[in-house]
Formats: sequence, C-alpha cells, structure tokens
Amino acid sequence: MGKLVSTMFVTLDGVYQAPGGPEEDPSGGFTHGGWSFHYGDEDFGRFVTEVFDRAGAFLLGRRTYDIFAAYWPKETDPADLIAAKLNALPKYVPSATLTDPGWSGTTVLGGDLAKEVTALRERTDGELQVHGSGALVRSLLDLGLLDVLHLVTFPVVLGSGRRFFQEGAVPTKFRHTDGRVTGAGVSIQSYEVAGRPAYGSYIAEQRAEQRNA
Repeated sequence: MGKLVSTMFVTLDGVYQAPGGPEEDPSGGFTHGGWSFHYGDEDFGRFVTEVFDRAGAFLLGRRTYDIFAAYWPKETDPADLIAAKLNALPKYVPSATLTDPGWSGTTVLGGDLAKEVTALRERTDGELQVHGSGALVRSLLDLGLLDVLHLVTFPVVLGSGRRFFQEGAVPTKFRHTDGRVTGAGVSIQSYEVAGRPAYGSYIAEQRAEQRNA
C-alpha cells in the first residue's frame, strides 16, 4: 500500500497559482505567474529529484493535468527524471468533463472520490503523488485521505491569486517530520497528517500551576 503525498508550492501569503511561468495559469487576471523560477537552485533541484524518485503514480487535478499534459509529453530526454516519471507512470484525474485524454497512461476518475482514491492508494507501489492541484488537495484533506504534505514556501508575497488554505477548511493537525531551507531561502517542510487539532488554554494551565505552587 502506497502513501498519498502532496507537494505544494506556496508564497508567504499562501498563493499557489502558476508558480512555473507567466502563461501557466492567468485565470482571474493573475499577473504574477512564474514567481518560483528564480529560487530554483541546486538545493531545490535535489529536493524535487528526491520526491519524483519515490513516485509510483500521479493523482492530478484537472487544471494541473492540462498544464502538465501540454508540456511534459514533449520532453523525451531519458536523463530527465521528472519527464521520465510523468510520462511513464500511471496518471489519474478526477473529472466530470475530461473524456478523451491524449496523454498516455491517463485514467479519468468519475466516481466517488474517496472510494476511488482509497483503492488507488492501496494498489500503488510507491507514492501516489499530487503536484499542485490545490482544490483537489483540499478535498483530500477534508476527506482525511492525505498522508503527507510537503509544503514548499518561497520567500515572496504576491497579494493576489488563489490561496491554498481557505476559509472553511476542515481543521487538521499535522506532525512535522522533516525540514530544510535552501540556499535561496525556500523553506521545505514535510508533515504527516495527524487527525484533528487538540485545544487547550494557557490561562487555565497557568491557574493550575498557581494552585499547585
């Protein structure tokens, strides 16, 4: 049984839209596409290689799938690990509108998301990886299906664009498992999903300490 793992690029103000280039996703009048490009040093490349080396299959939201499908099938250099993995491994897309995907190895999921993703995770050898696909990742978190989140935070504030964590998200607790900061200042933090938050009160704790003093 594999793990369901998300790698999400975000800015300091939580924007995940179009990190790779100006034309990637200008929807909603977004003019800041390509904000991650100048932070791609060797440390960052090493992390990306580590992630893709563990991939067993990919689960992609429709928007991310369309962006990837327009680019990666054209990259055929066998030395390019990312291209090799994306082109060779199974790709799954939950969608009610994608009917004839042209990217080899693509399967459209049209049924119950929780059931289909649970079945995929159980039969995947390696990680079932989600890249980008913010709306899909939020749904997976809300359903309690995500195992690991790699939150990659870039030292930039954009002030507009789609945010990853939004109002109304299901409260979720995470357990920090690994972390590093690249030479360019990108914070790469890995978390396991650990259920729902626990709550307490500093005031109540302080009063208890005073009573026991």
